[in-house]
Amino acid sequence: MMLNEVTSKEQWEQKMSQQAQAQFLQSWEWGEFQKRLGRQIWRLEIDGQYLLMIKMPLPFGWNYLYIPRTKVELSESKLGILKQLAGQEKSLFIRIEPIKQNLGNLGFKKVSQVQPQKTLFLDLKKSEEELLAQMHQKTRYNIRLAEKKGVEVSESIMVKEEQFPIFYDLLIDTYRRKQKSLHSREYYQKLFHDHLSKIYFAKYEGKFLCANMVIFYGDSVTYLHGGSSHEDKNIMAPQLLQWEQIKKAKTLGYKYYDFWGIDEIKWPGVTRFKKGFGGFEVDYSGTWELPANKFLYKIYKIVKKFK
Repeated sequence: MMLNEVTSKEQWEQKMSQQAQAQFLQSWEWGEFQKRLGRQIWRLEIDGQYLLMIKMPLPFGWNYLYIPRTKVELSESKLGILKQLAGQEKSLFIRIEPIKQNLGNLGFKKVSQVQPQKTLFLDLKKSEEELLAQMHQKTRYNIRLAEKKGVEVSESIMVKEEQFPIFYDLLIDTYRRKQKSLHSREYYQKLFHDHLSKIYFAKYEGKFLCANMVIFYGDSVTYLHGGSSHEDKNIMAPQLLQWEQIKKAKTLGYKYYDFWGIDEIKWPGVTRFKKGFGGFEVDYSGTWELPANKFLYKIYKIVKKFK
């Protein structure tokens, strides 16, 4: 097989955005975002199927090739194309996140997840009344409480200069409380220039209590990043903010709302919050790696283990 690259945005999006539960990680704009981060990308066409591949840097000048969540199912011949590219780029390994496929029979090994392996979807074809009815009683109560308290929700397609620090400070506040690491400030700033994203803010008595970054792509709207203040938690602003995002997605004609990751062991509180909205769960196949340079890959795994 030949290594064919797709150079037409219209051609790419006509195929990728029309898929059911379209994956924004395979969108044209996500590729452009990766380039803004200084990463090399390939938009490959293999047997009539498209996939985005990203060259990810590692220490010591090493790199690996990464295919984020894809609906393409690999075969020996398709994998040969990816190996060819890995050899060309002197990559240590290939990392891929298939939607359904188990890649063990192709020599891949399952590793710790990059993107969440399980998520929660809402079916936006349901009426608002049906969506409310499927929620946990406490979630409905909290939404009404926030409405009654006068929480204001606003939308920003492009985050204004004075709004970005508000959003980022809320992210920092949240991640510090949960003792988790977050992307750099530059990462979020560049992502805000992406036409896929919008930012929603919830404000109460002049104070911003929470903010969410939401991705709009194909038939799906994805809640990707969010932050909230530790103050005025009894106002329940996060529940109302999600509900307003859901209603907006429904009004715009999207079919699905994706909460982007649940895990009752790793993220019990967040998972409980998201499950309060009802919906249906989807399990993906996880993250898989295939060594391209077996010797250096072993060294990389040892270094990573003791880092």
